[in-house]
Amino acid sequence: MPADFAIRGFHHVTLSENGYERTVSLLTDTLGFRLVQQHGARFRYAAGTGVPGTIVDLICAPEGRPGRVAVGTVHHVAWRTPTDEQQVKWRETIRDLQYNMTPVIDRHLFCSIYFREPGGVLFEIATDPPGFAVDEPADQIGTSLVLPLWLEGERRG
Repeated sequence: MPADFAIRGFHHVTLSENGYERTVSLLTDTLGFRLVQQHGARFRYAAGTGVPGTIVDLICAPEGRPGRVAVGTVHHVAWRTPTDEQQVKWRETIRDLQYNMTPVIDRHLFCSIYFREPGGVLFEIATDPPGFAVDEPADQIGTSLVLPLWLEGERRG
């Protein structure tokens, strides 16, 4: 894939919800986001320096219909954390706020925890390690299809 056509990341994610106050509280009081812009019922929050990939737009749309998982929709929003230990701290913090949390799930390339934020969007917090170079040398990543062991049986051809 030529670099000019490659996806190199996402600028921001947009959450469209019937209400927004409890989601704002989670974003700001717990996850460390801050309000950086507002236009009517659209609120922009940023983490860290607010560079692309660290931005959440929250739209308050009380007339909106709940989304459905289907073709063309996003299943969940994933956040990253640098270590397994930090993920455990996140899990404890979010659990203590009375959110239903999954246990830590080993995804082979990283570990994940999942919970639904107040508006119903599924959030994931995934670790950086062990990383994509666990199955192949870093300079060869993307040159072949590497499947996790539990999916190898589905490989065709």
